[in-house]
Amino acid sequence: MTNELERIRILEGKISRIIDYINRITTENQKLKQQIKDLKSERRDVEEQAKKAEKFSGMIKKYGNEREALRGKIEAIIKQIDEIGI
Repeated sequence: MTNELERIRILEGKISRIIDYINRITTENQKLKQQIKDLKSERRDVEEQAKKAEKFSGMIKKYGNEREALRGKIEAIIKQIDEIGI
C-alpha cells in the first residue's frame, strides 16, 4: 500500500509539473501572438510610410524638373533683355 501511495504522489508531481509547463507555454503563446499582431501593424505602418515617401520622392523630382524648366525660361528671358540692352 505504501508503495502504491508513493507512486501516486510521484504521478501527482509529474502531472503538476506538466500542468505548470502547459500554463507557461500557453502564456508564452499568447505573448507571441500579440507580438505577431503588433509586428503586422508596424509592417502596415511602414508600408504606408514607404508609399508616402515614394509619392513625395516623385513630387520632388517633378518639382525639380519644373524648377529647371523655369530656370531655363528665365535665363532665356534675361538673355533676350540683355540683347535688347534694357
